[in-house]
Amino acid sequence: MTGIENRMTFELNNNVEMPKIGLGVLFAKNNGEVENAVRKALEIGYRKIDTASAYQNEHGVGKAIAESGIPRENIFLTTKVWNDEQGYDETLQAFDRSLERLRTDYVDMYLIHWPVKSKHKETYRAMERIYKEGRVKAIGVCNFDIPQLEDLMKHSEIVPSLNQVEMHPYLSQNPLMRFAEQHQIQLEAWRPIMMGEVLNIPDLKHIGDKYDKSAVQVTLRWLIQRGVAVIPKSTTPKRIQENFEIFDFELSDDEIAIIEALNQNKRLGEDFSDRI
Repeated sequence: MTGIENRMTFELNNNVEMPKIGLGVLFAKNNGEVENAVRKALEIGYRKIDTASAYQNEHGVGKAIAESGIPRENIFLTTKVWNDEQGYDETLQAFDRSLERLRTDYVDMYLIHWPVKSKHKETYRAMERIYKEGRVKAIGVCNFDIPQLEDLMKHSEIVPSLNQVEMHPYLSQNPLMRFAEQHQIQLEAWRPIMMGEVLNIPDLKHIGDKYDKSAVQVTLRWLIQRGVAVIPKSTTPKRIQENFEIFDFELSDDEIAIIEALNQNKRLGEDFSDRI
């Protein structure tokens, strides 16, 4: 085993530094729940928060960040344009609404939430304008497969900095990983711990026992060691803390091979690859 990699960020293709782990806030509600989760994450040491227009909690995220006492420039904030907000003018307006709810004049990453056929190219063109105006530090996409990425890149000026996709031990996304590496597109995993199902995988538990870590922590560490950012979702303080405690151990090559062998190309979420 080599020396443990303690660097906390990945460098994007436009030289922006992005934390390897962030807090996902899907389903967390305003008026207490999301604010408490974000506040706790920031206290622990998280410096990336991932939200979206569709989550309907940007207001609470913005409130928690504003009241955290942590300088805005020290927090990497991601949000996303939803399907019914796509189109050139519509995206510009949706971005302004997100900024208002988030109580900020810029975001660090703005993403297309899903590739909406006939609209996502115009959406991305609007995002390129926002990027050139300096109101976002990086732009990217979510849930794009290889043909969708190739098509988008043929019709755009800026290579996406990030593609946020479903990825976990049962869905390793190896072809997409190879494509992303070739084009310097950072991958980020949503549903990385399979909504807790990784706790029921014996191989992950056995590996975790060696390091006094849970199957969840082993899974998050595996993703980060393969160069993939993670945004595990939780509103439980104990779990938010445990999800962050993945930088004090390193998986061996043999352990990584065991996890890679779990792949079933099995999705737990939706697949919109036919939208193009």
